[in-house]
Formats: sequence, structure tokens, C-alpha cells
Amino acid sequence: MAQASDPVAPFAPMEAKLVSALPEGEGWQFEPKWDGFRALVRRDGAAAEIFSKSGKPLGRYFPEVIAMLRALGPRRFLLDGELILPVDGLLSFDALQARLHPAASRIAKLARETPAQLMLFDLLALGAKDFAPRPLNERRKALEQFHAAHLVPGLLLSPCTLDREAALGWLARSGGALDGVIAKRRDEPYRPGERAMLKVKQRRSADCVVGGVRYEDGKQAVASLLLGLYNDDGLLDHVGFVSGLGRAEREALAATVAPLAGGAGFTGKAPGGPSRWNSGWETAWVPLAPRLVAEVLYDQVTGHRFRHGTRFLRWRPDKAPRQCTFDQLARPVAPAQLGLAG
Repeated sequence: MAQASDPVAPFAPMEAKLVSALPEGEGWQFEPKWDGFRALVRRDGAAAEIFSKSGKPLGRYFPEVIAMLRALGPRRFLLDGELILPVDGLLSFDALQARLHPAASRIAKLARETPAQLMLFDLLALGAKDFAPRPLNERRKALEQFHAAHLVPGLLLSPCTLDREAALGWLARSGGALDGVIAKRRDEPYRPGERAMLKVKQRRSADCVVGGVRYEDGKQAVASLLLGLYNDDGLLDHVGFVSGLGRAEREALAATVAPLAGGAGFTGKAPGGPSRWNSGWETAWVPLAPRLVAEVLYDQVTGHRFRHGTRFLRWRPDKAPRQCTFDQLARPVAPAQLGLAG
């Protein structure tokens, strides 16, 4: 919870609207959408702060980044970027989340062992100059000059391109390093808090076993399908869920899964208990015999689980449940493999 003494973010960062395809035509700049924590970074004299997209201060969780910012020459600047954390050459969202820890000693240990980096993609103020009202092409030039003057470990410059085909190549090869591609108008100012950019996210499909369900009150309809994949030991691990089904679908599913209720369910990692999906409260679920296979759309995988809810595509009666293994998931791609290393 924020305290009265907590620093206040200057404004909300400019955001992106999800679209199905990258825009065509002149005047667009394309950038990778990195898989990290969005961050507005401010230096004002001896003080340096990092703010999340929601405006919460993050500096205490990333002391190594704060130290790096304080060591830079300019005494006043405001930057927009992404906190990323490479582990063995791959970006780890789990490692970023592990930083949000209440114990300062734990944070300090992680900062030493796996230091985070700041990937820059916009410059909004430098010294007495306010760059936010200026068009992107001017801001990008100023950002490149800023980065070239401060080539220090942990401070990276996100690549950009004016070539739509090159951006499509990034999207096609994206995995754990990238969460998609962002498109920005080069002639527009920075618009705080507005969805003034466009983003395209890579969507992938996977065949999953339905290892359990959560019911609505009264068990007259299914609230969500609980998904599983078989691990290398032949055990069914819980990997995510499907919800957002229509009323008729939810009622029909209740009849479909009834004969399977009480089956083996998840024999490996099982759902239940507080998680980022249930906001800290536990909801009951019913195990099923592992016979139903569903193809679902997903975007990102974190810690061998789908980071967000998936979208149901179709049933796969032609697929044997034991064929639903982790090897069908997209493997994480290192930034260097994309030709995007800073």
C-alpha cells in the first residue's frame, strides 16, 4: 500500500491499443514490445525514482537500477522504458515478479545475483527541456544521443525500425523476449495516459487436457475450464484456464463434464490456493478424468503456466490426452536471437 511519503508519478505513461495487424503506410515507427515491467524513470537532483504503469513507486525493488540512474551525468531527466531481467540469456518475468518482495535483504540479494536492466524507448525531459510535446522523431533522436552519451551496464536502447516488414519479422520470431510489436506515429507528441499507440501481440495455440472445472453457484453451469499439460514425468500439471464462455456454452459444459467428475484430475501441479488469477482467495474446483482435449489461444507463458486467461478455440476429439505435453509451447527466444541485443 502506498504511503503518504511515497513519491508521486509525474503522469500516466502513454499506452497502446490492441489491434490485429501492424499499420501500413508512411509515418510509422515500430518497436519491440519487451516482456517486462513498464517504467517511467525520473531523476531530479540526488533523487531517482521508478514508477510502474499504475503510478506505484518501484525503486525499492530495483536498487541496482536506482544506483545506475544516480551515477549518470544529467541531474534531471524523465525517461520511458521497460524493466527487464535476463537470466541465462533469456528474459524472465518470474524473476521480475520475485523482486516485489517485502524483505529488503531478499531484494538486495536478488539485485546482486540477477541485476535488472532498463530498456529505453522514449525521452520526455532532459535538464530544463520538455520533450513530451515534441514529435516522436525528435524525441527518438534525443534519446539516441542520451544513450550514446551514457553507455553504462544495465542501460539499454530499444531498437526501432520504419520498415514494416522488419517489424513483422520481429513478431514472427517473438517468444519469451518479446510480447509483440508496438507502432507509433512519428509526427505525434507523447500523450500521457492515452492509448495513442498500436500493439500487435503474437497469439499461439496449444492442445490442453481439461483436468478440472470451477462451477458457478449451484453447479448448473461451468464458470471455467482448468487446463493441464503432461510433464516429462508423465504427470498432468495445471497450466491455466479458459473462462469468458457464453451462458449457453457454460450450461452445456455442465452436462458434458458431469460423467468425468471425480476423476484423477491433476496428478502433478494442481490449482488451488491464492494466485495472481484469483486475487488471493481460494476457489473450489472439481477434478475430472483426463479425457477432454481443448485447443486454446494463449499469448505468454511464465513459469510453465499461461500468464493470462486463454481463449477456447475448439474441442480436439482426435487428440489423445497423453499427446498434450509442454513441448508444443513456444520456446523463449533470447534478445540476441532476434538481433535486438542492446
